[in-house]
Amino acid sequence: MSALEKAITHAKNISIDECEIVSIKKNITTVRITDSEIVEIKQNFDENYGIRLIHQKKIASIQTTNKEKITESITKGTKVLQKVKPREFWKGLPDKKKITELEGTFDEKLKLISGTKATDIAQSMINSSENKKIDTITGSLNIVYENFELNNSSGLNFNNESTYISGIINAESEQGKLPVSGIGHACGRTLSKFYSEQIGIDAKKMCINSINPKKINSDTYSIIFDPYSVGELLAFVVAANFNFKTFKEKKSCFSNKFKGRISTEEFNLIDDPHIPEGVGTKSIDDEGTKTKKIKLIKNGLFENTFSNIYDSYKENKKQSTGNAIRMGSPMGRSAEPIPISAPHNLIVTSGSTSQEDMIKETKHGLLIGRLWYTYAVNPIKGDFSCTARSGIQVIKNGEIVGPGKSVRIIHNLPNLLENISDIGNDQRRVMQWASLPSITPSIKVENIAVNSI
Repeated sequence: MSALEKAITHAKNISIDECEIVSIKKNITTVRITDSEIVEIKQNFDENYGIRLIHQKKIASIQTTNKEKITESITKGTKVLQKVKPREFWKGLPDKKKITELEGTFDEKLKLISGTKATDIAQSMINSSENKKIDTITGSLNIVYENFELNNSSGLNFNNESTYISGIINAESEQGKLPVSGIGHACGRTLSKFYSEQIGIDAKKMCINSINPKKINSDTYSIIFDPYSVGELLAFVVAANFNFKTFKEKKSCFSNKFKGRISTEEFNLIDDPHIPEGVGTKSIDDEGTKTKKIKLIKNGLFENTFSNIYDSYKENKKQSTGNAIRMGSPMGRSAEPIPISAPHNLIVTSGSTSQEDMIKETKHGLLIGRLWYTYAVNPIKGDFSCTARSGIQVIKNGEIVGPGKSVRIIHNLPNLLENISDIGNDQRRVMQWASLPSITPSIKVENIAVNSI
């Protein structure tokens, strides 16, 4: 009998109504790059357990790293249950189900990767970044293998192996009047689909093209957001508005627009947990509900929200959408006892226009490759702030005329979605630091006010 099975049996023996236990065993290989060279290669192994107890509709949570003390932790958890209020809306944990394995989520080569091989991948990222105009290269490579197990007292027993890989390079130059930088990034689930050299090429290109930037006047522009910057907006501004809990609490800027138009007709936003190579791809969510593709925005209309079991029960929703997530670092899952609601892979459907053609059709605009410090200022109204600090190109009469200095954008999400004028065909996988994965093309938006810094 496994440690998790013993835990479930123990919970039943002491008459706990329901018990859920998750186990996460994780191998993390990290290669750090500083001053254009590899400075650290680190391989860590973590093992953690998260427990959720439900008795008489009261819910308690426990976390431990000691497998031998799981049953003891459950016994101690019963004392916590005595002090919490019952959640009268609670209806029960998911039961046993047939689970289909998905392609493009596990790679034996990543599971068994050596420090030497990881170093070679990181070195290729550095090599492809190098140029006489580049002074410093920094970045990291993270490779994760995890074994995730989920058991509960309703008969669910799920075990899954997953692999993840993510690399980032920041190339910096002091060759011009001001220091500038460029970023390159890639992520995925298998080694064969991970193109390390492209990371360096992208960082080098953005950095070199940013040398000697000119001041950008405070004005209203057409802005072409590169996929990496769109990913920033999706993760830190857009996603929360489709959380069922946020929506029901009237804290979404679209709470009063369900089934109504919230963007241009060409814009479609999907959460797809089944796409190969998606960092968030999984067959069941992290509490045992089958995942499914959800159309959040369909042809401009607000179609759906996402939720976990707890929030669904609380608001009398029939069932969870399969969006319970125990978010791990740097990728994958964790053993958090209580999952949150979040999308798996946020996807903006590709359009048919190339970024080059978008530029040709822009008279007075900016191309923004990277955003920083993106956050909601007034979430209920949809107001947000972000800063474009690198990878900015000024567009005049259909041509890029040179790089631009940093600007600040204080804008409104409903206005942004309503003013999308074009969607690119350059869809890419993107994952911001410590955030949600997305897959998105470039997006062109009209009438955005920017302020010089």
